[in-house]
Amino acid sequence: MMREKFVRFFEYPCGVFNAFEDDMAPPNPNEDDPPLGLEGELIKICALAFKAHKSPKKFYLVKKIGNSSSNVNLIFSFPGSWDASDWFVRKPFGLTNINLALFPSLRSIGNDEAALVNEAFLLRFESILGNSSLKTEVNKAIRKGYQIVFTGHSSGAAMAILATFWTLEEYLNPTKNQNHKPPFCVTFGSPLIGNHIFSHASRRENWSRYFIHFVMRFDTVPRIFLTPFSYIDQTLGSIIQFLNPRSKTSTQDSIRYSLISEFYLTVMRNASVVANHAACNLMGNTNLLVEKVSNFVALSPYRPFGTYIFCNENGPLIVIRNSDAVLQFMFHSAQPNNLAEIFEVANKSIQEHLVYEAKLQESLDIPNLVYLDPLDIPLSADGSESDIPAVSAALDGLELSTKARLCLRAASELEKGKNRNEGKIDVKKVIESMKKVEDYKAACEIDIAKNGYYDAFKMQKELRDFRANLARLDLAGVWDEVIEKLRSYELPDEFEGKKEWVDLGTRSRKLVEPLDVANYYRHARHYEDGDSSYMVKGRPKRYRYPQRWLEHAERRPQEVVSASCFWAEVEDLCFITGNGNRSFEDVKERVERLEAQIKGWSERGELTKDVFLEGSTLVKWWKALPPHHKQQSCIRRLVDSSRETSTLN
Repeated sequence: MMREKFVRFFEYPCGVFNAFEDDMAPPNPNEDDPPLGLEGELIKICALAFKAHKSPKKFYLVKKIGNSSSNVNLIFSFPGSWDASDWFVRKPFGLTNINLALFPSLRSIGNDEAALVNEAFLLRFESILGNSSLKTEVNKAIRKGYQIVFTGHSSGAAMAILATFWTLEEYLNPTKNQNHKPPFCVTFGSPLIGNHIFSHASRRENWSRYFIHFVMRFDTVPRIFLTPFSYIDQTLGSIIQFLNPRSKTSTQDSIRYSLISEFYLTVMRNASVVANHAACNLMGNTNLLVEKVSNFVALSPYRPFGTYIFCNENGPLIVIRNSDAVLQFMFHSAQPNNLAEIFEVANKSIQEHLVYEAKLQESLDIPNLVYLDPLDIPLSADGSESDIPAVSAALDGLELSTKARLCLRAASELEKGKNRNEGKIDVKKVIESMKKVEDYKAACEIDIAKNGYYDAFKMQKELRDFRANLARLDLAGVWDEVIEKLRSYELPDEFEGKKEWVDLGTRSRKLVEPLDVANYYRHARHYEDGDSSYMVKGRPKRYRYPQRWLEHAERRPQEVVSASCFWAEVEDLCFITGNGNRSFEDVKERVERLEAQIKGWSERGELTKDVFLEGSTLVKWWKALPPHHKQQSCIRRLVDSSRETSTLN
């Protein structure tokens, strides 16, 4: 029975269902979600992950299994390292910015914040990528339509994770052929490898479902990086050797138990600080002391992501996808039941890191696979508050405290709160206000004797200009609220990747930002000091963020000046040359770059005809340029043709 249910879970990794309910059929998989049945392959994957440790000098092992009709065709397994310098390279947490050239999606788009990753792991992966045939073999397998699984145990799992992200970036981004099968990553006893942006970005890209992490209940390795390196630098090397199945160290039992106990207690104390601080934030604690904790306590920024499957010694496998809940579960599930069990649990924290293969083999006969999303967590041990007896039984077997159960519930409520925040966005107001601005723009374009809606708004001579300004302010209020919630991660991780929001943000930006630029220069805010241009000090985040969304969605390079704010560059060039401080030759490169952009935008239909009206700021500026430059200008015909059209009308 368990074997059948285990397959069902992996065949529909993106589905939301309770695998332990026999009468509940799994949802139909999305066409873009290739099935991954791991009934027989799971043991093979785990076996190859451990086998890689026997070949530590090889970058990776690769094994082809089954045939073209198999669910898994190729397994790449990475060995772990038993050298402490391959785990930490600097204090306090060994983190560095992710290499965005290799992993452009591992960032917060609007906040323009790169993910933090364990530097030692990143350097090791970059070495594998640059000094092995991994690129060639992965490319060949993808082109053949193979289903690839990357796997690893211990620090080898970190390499598997990065290899999976790299492959997703290379073969599943929007500019690539979407018919490729996505790779899967299956890890065993993996350490955490980066901060919260790994979870944020993987959910936004809809990649989180491709990462499956098996963790034994007491295994210490997945919790190690919740501790500052300075707290464990004296013991980490010895612990890693205890974890090394090939180690021949002859440490006396008493010394060994002492080191293991000290290490376990240190890790769990720091895990407690991280988990409790995170729980306070989950529950909306407004105590100022909580906010100040990070000022004098080194809080680890490492966070889990993907699907976690926790393996209890004699209980069912527990599946959790909510990353905040995983963090709480990692701490609370590894607590001893009483002080007398500390030494026993500490010893288990080492032993369990080496028994994944045997545990998975046993798990095929366990009657239940318990899925805790959504987190229907009973607060009492009798489970009377839960509609799902299997959940109550699983949690009772772990003897989770009421506090632990509250923390798990809070994680679920936070996710629901983010969804509620998205639902509260006044989209109707956005659309209505945009319609008013569109009508205003159309009226300005029809009135050909005028100067277009940019210059008309800048002059503010008519009632319709005033009304357009009210619509602009209404839109600003809605979008500013959205951006503030994004900055504090109070909206769903998927928000910035949703096409409807990318499209709405792009449409609003292109329509309304010219009015913001006009308003900025109308009030002469660029005179405040020598470097107060709109692009430097005036551009609101409500336009920067949607521009980044679009650039990321289409994998475009970032534009410093976009079609929605090119007026600011025109105004800036007018100002710095008009005041006599700079000559044309000083800004010639900027002028030519802007002209080339204007030509491209015009050809793509991103600029409307009113931009080139005789009285527009653009045309007035361009006509003041040196004659020899205008003669060769790439937008000369655009200006001349618009002038001819205006004369005919």
